Amino acid sequence: MPSRTTKPRKTTKQAKVIRKESELVLARVFDAPRERVWKAWTEPEQFKRWWGPTGFTVPSCTIDLRVGGRYRYCMRSPDGKDYWATGAYREIVPTRKLVYTDSFADPKGNVVPATYYGMSAEIPLEMVVTVTFDELGGKTKMTLRHAGIPAGPDREGANQGWSESFDKLAASLTDGSAGTEFVTDRRKKQLVMSRVFNAPREDVFRAYTDPKLIPQWWGLRSQTTTVEAMDVRKGGRWRYVCRDPSGTEYAFRGEYRDVEPPERIVSTFEFEGMPGHVVLETATFDDLVGKTKLTVTSQFESVEDLEGMLQSGMESGARETWDRLEELLGREGAERRV
Repeated sequence: MPSRTTKPRKTTKQAKVIRKESELVLARVFDAPRERVWKAWTEPEQFKRWWGPTGFTVPSCTIDLRVGGRYRYCMRSPDGKDYWATGAYREIVPTRKLVYTDSFADPKGNVVPATYYGMSAEIPLEMVVTVTFDELGGKTKMTLRHAGIPAGPDREGANQGWSESFDKLAASLTDGSAGTEFVTDRRKKQLVMSRVFNAPREDVFRAYTDPKLIPQWWGLRSQTTTVEAMDVRKGGRWRYVCRDPSGTEYAFRGEYRDVEPPERIVSTFEFEGMPGHVVLETATFDDLVGKTKLTVTSQFESVEDLEGMLQSGMESGARETWDRLEELLGREGAERRV
């Protein structure tokens, strides 16, 4: 698992660690049924929610869950560097056991040595991961064995990476309706994103329509966002510019087609780097008595545009963006209560 790219540091979580000559073993109990923990490992959209150390995201993941089937994923670091990995499933006992090989890969899925990413030449070209899932009365004891990792800094880095991933897994298993959910309908050329926010509808609507608040949540944590235009009315236009740590800028623009405070916004979305590919977005804000269910339906012009958006890693970016929105709403609410 390329989580070993991180530098070793002390972890305070309760996972039990057992070291063998060429194997790292970690055991942890999750407050979730075994079937749910299993799905977190075997369903791509669930997998992308937690895989990787703190600050890392997974913009792409494919899983062919059968003996001999292969997986491939891209893990993106906070500074935007991509690490690809691949492997094959050797043993599958549904909800109970997974055994698979683990190798670094290039973006096309070809196995490459760890040195391809500037890491230790001591890391084998292929390792083996075994994960078992034991039912504990509604909870799940998960035991992971990562065989082939050299002792020393490489194993310490893997320990840290796995531990931080498990922290994220625990959060994803217990966030309930607070998590951002996606439903893709290729027949309708639609992507529907929804989440329940712990804030009144007026607050969520204001976060979406106040140019002073947009830079505080729109986009990735590693980027800064500038609002260059935002005329929230029918026929009005908007334009945001995001800048990554390297200074590269990405601009987005659109037009408001309908605005019904605080219930609905219909607008277009276009990435200026790919002009002409316009998405029609409908955001609805449903009042849940102190909470708000936000649903954004993105209507694409073609299946190819929909697939291109999915492959760009937009889902992981959207989750991070709405995580930031939840944090902003929490801060705003706390300030009013003081």
